[in-house]
Amino acid sequence: MTQQTPPNKGGKITRRDFLKLMAAAGTVMTFVPFVDWGKFLPNPQGNIAAKAKVELSDGSQANVKTFAVNHSEAIIYPITKDPVLNKESFRTWQFIRLPEELGGNNNDPSAFRMYSMVCLHLWCLWKYWPEPGRKRGECPCLCSMYDPLTGKAFAGPASLQSPPSNVLARLDLEVDSSGNIWILPPNWSPNGNGVVGFGRFLKA
Repeated sequence: MTQQTPPNKGGKITRRDFLKLMAAAGTVMTFVPFVDWGKFLPNPQGNIAAKAKVELSDGSQANVKTFAVNHSEAIIYPITKDPVLNKESFRTWQFIRLPEELGGNNNDPSAFRMYSMVCLHLWCLWKYWPEPGRKRGECPCLCSMYDPLTGKAFAGPASLQSPPSNVLARLDLEVDSSGNIWILPPNWSPNGNGVVGFGRFLKA
């Protein structure tokens, strides 16, 4: 005679079901580090085979001679001809010229940073605050804070997340002979420029 499993009364999970669930979760977590997240999360799509100019809100190109030290602006990358697509959070980046004490006076790429504005905790949009005593990125949702030099979260819930999910995706920049600033083609992977909303590994 075959023994039948009694019905699950009251919708309560059985010990056997719980163990199955935990085993499945363990299997998923085992393979998470090996997943190419750049293919699954909505990273910016568009023509990224060539470098692109850092286009400011007034349509001009950012230049080391005119973009102020300890200043930032929200940048859309990559820009499309569709204004609706350009409003996607995953295309929104914070372009920062570092404060003087962090090398912001240099007239080369080391003075600038360009990070995804998508917070790594709840995907709210953070911003850079240049005021004395702050000079950091802050998320308005749960107050995750980011180091403008590295993009690493140092306070708030994002700072408690494991790598690479505690460091913002970052774009590489180039300055030409005229001082114009360009964005180099990105590598959307945790070991490259990072994955928007997921993060990147901070290189030593």
